[in-house]
Amino acid sequence: MEAAPFASVSRRRGFSLDSSSSSTLFRSSSSSLLFLRNKISFRNYSHCANVRSSINFSVRASSSGDSVVTLLDYGAGNVRSVRNAIRRLGFDIKDVKTPEDILNANRLIFPGVGAFGSAMEVLNKTGMAEALRSYIEKDRPLLGICLGLQLLFESSEENGPVKGLGLIPGTVGRFDSSNGFRVPHIGWNALQITRESGILDDIGNHHVYFVHSYRALPSDDNKEWISSTCNYGDKFIASISRGNIHAVQFHPEKSGDVGLSILKRFLYPKSNLTKKPDQGKASKLAKRVIACLDVRTNDKGDLVVTKGDQYDVREHTKDKEVRNLGKPVDLAGQYYIDGADEVSFLNITGFRNFPLGDLPMLQVLRYASENVFVPLTVGGGIRDFTDSNGRHYSSLEVASQYFRSGADKISIGSDAVYAAEEYIRTGVKTGKSSLEQISRVYGNQAVVVSIDPRRIYVKDPHDVEFKTVRVSSLGPNGEEYAWYQCTVNGGREGRPIGAYELAKAVEELGAGEILLNCIDCDGQGKGFDIDLIKLISDAVSIPVIASSGAGAAEHFSEVFAKTNASAALAAGIFHRKEVPIQLVKEHLLKEGIEVRI
Repeated sequence: MEAAPFASVSRRRGFSLDSSSSSTLFRSSSSSLLFLRNKISFRNYSHCANVRSSINFSVRASSSGDSVVTLLDYGAGNVRSVRNAIRRLGFDIKDVKTPEDILNANRLIFPGVGAFGSAMEVLNKTGMAEALRSYIEKDRPLLGICLGLQLLFESSEENGPVKGLGLIPGTVGRFDSSNGFRVPHIGWNALQITRESGILDDIGNHHVYFVHSYRALPSDDNKEWISSTCNYGDKFIASISRGNIHAVQFHPEKSGDVGLSILKRFLYPKSNLTKKPDQGKASKLAKRVIACLDVRTNDKGDLVVTKGDQYDVREHTKDKEVRNLGKPVDLAGQYYIDGADEVSFLNITGFRNFPLGDLPMLQVLRYASENVFVPLTVGGGIRDFTDSNGRHYSSLEVASQYFRSGADKISIGSDAVYAAEEYIRTGVKTGKSSLEQISRVYGNQAVVVSIDPRRIYVKDPHDVEFKTVRVSSLGPNGEEYAWYQCTVNGGREGRPIGAYELAKAVEELGAGEILLNCIDCDGQGKGFDIDLIKLISDAVSIPVIASSGAGAAEHFSEVFAKTNASAALAAGIFHRKEVPIQLVKEHLLKEGIEVRI
């Protein structure tokens, strides 16, 4: 996975990426006041960390010597979920600091987070590449995850060619998007087990979570290593196994209880684990059902999950209070148990002048990631900013803190609109936009662009310079066409750019996924805007998430049947328990649409 940075995410001028000590982010007295204020407001929901998965794997290893997992973590990207999964399974963690730590490990997990070239550069410079080769050649217990699998091969085409560790024959190449498959490969896909490997027992009927743009292909030269494959355009290597050496292209720490069972089989290789009963018949990439939590402070200063009607989150009462639909960590944990394929947090309070002052949101991510082992996305306030003391923070620094707190993907809204406008105007990629900064370092699969458009009807498509569609329902004056005007600042300000033009531009700037909202449909419960979703999902080669308007299970099957959306997201109907996630999935299965069960 061409994800996160191994080197030089900034630690200059007092900025720290160590999420264990968030207060080190702040050096000024004014910033410290923000920290204290947020710490106080967080008291109302910090107890929510007690949410637990439906399956409890918390068992201590037998002895202190056997209870330690050595983790090769370079301090970048979201490795928090791997750490949480290891601890959930009863193990302590020792971080690799020197090559000797690798050589002395009883068991080693390498959750590769970075671009292939950057990873190999650091491994070679630190002497860890040679230590890894020696460790593996001695058949010591290893589990590589994502890039941790790719680095075992001879080389990669990513920013290359770049030489790998050279232990497995083959070259890692990019998925081919010319055949209609969307790149990155994001979502829950099926495995084809080619031989027993121990850690994959009884996993063949279940989906696991992938997020990557590069893959290794099977060949006669590497077939003795392969334990499973996956189909996505090509048949690629999903896992390898040889002796005590295991590696997987997917993310077990993000694959729910199935993924936790894979980790458990690696950590307890000699135990007789209960086999999971066959349920579901995973055969291909599943359509995703995503739960979205709009998070903000209410008028009492408590952080709550709310939901708007056309972006208005206040009750239509005399007091006009912010709708309170629950506490974010509680709801995220419940949606994980209910079967949500992803959980998305949208921070709609946003410390607009100081995003890193929003420590409660960072804490929400930390607590949620302890118990939610599916992907977490966070959006709101991801941009460059300057604090009151003139200290400049890049969007990359802001995003890095969210990744280290548990986010797998970052959602960018208004800032992406401004970047797209500038790119369309000049035709130049400056490399300075938040999209370019974050995708260059963390990979485009970590960057979601959230588009908030409003439908503008026109009588003649030639009346506007933007892409129009023939609408399925006529406008108020009988108009047959419409274009979709993008907005910023929570839908409060319209911009001179259409959703089609924005989507095309942000794909070129580095977005790996699009979250497609619709102000007209938001909170109405009448279904997704099929015209809009079809327009955008046909225009780009990256995954598109349909959002806004779901009111019934049938709306999910409709959007998947009529558009190329890869996922569908809902909020209010899940919060109010009007349409449970499980009911949506059962309906989709009846309609012949593959989902993860």
